[in-house]
Amino acid sequence: MAQYRKLGKSSALRKQLIRSQATALIHNGRIITTEARAKEVIKVVDPLIALAAKEKDNFETVKVTSKVVRRDKDGRRIRRIVDRDDTTKVLSEDVRDKDGKLIRMENGKNVEIYDEEEKEIKKDLPSRMNARRKIESVLYPVVEKGKGPGAKKATKRVNLVDKLFDEYGPKYADRKGGYTRIIKIGPRKGDAAMEVVLELV
Repeated sequence: MAQYRKLGKSSALRKQLIRSQATALIHNGRIITTEARAKEVIKVVDPLIALAAKEKDNFETVKVTSKVVRRDKDGRRIRRIVDRDDTTKVLSEDVRDKDGKLIRMENGKNVEIYDEEEKEIKKDLPSRMNARRKIESVLYPVVEKGKGPGAKKATKRVNLVDKLFDEYGPKYADRKGGYTRIIKIGPRKGDAAMEVVLELV
């Protein structure tokens, strides 16, 4: 007897289906699917959440100094004109004049002005890094699209691994398994397959 349901698909398509539904469940918190698929997705999601709960605090905080582009009040990068041969010699503090027209200098080039900023970052310890790679090998990357005008700029990539470590890890730290629940909706129109809501507890 097989240890898994074949779901009427070849092995490659079945793995893709389970991975995509596991990704959707972790991203949204709940999905609607068939009962057979839900039971297979649980086998994938529960170990990931258990791993995230185990490794949630396994990091160290490190202070890092980084260069950040200086910006004006409108959010535009501040640039100045320096001598092409001697970059320490500043020819003009701004690349535009008072009327907003670009300044052109024969021996000058535009450079951006940087400020140094100190940040605190989380540095994963080896076991957490290993857990991160295991989780990334299962979950697909998720991109949230913006809405309305400027939607392309509002598009951002969602880091599901950090969501597991920072949100679900502390939430399920005291729970020993059983991170998901199945609620039956009823038979689906068309093929009468039992539809369920699969959600995180």
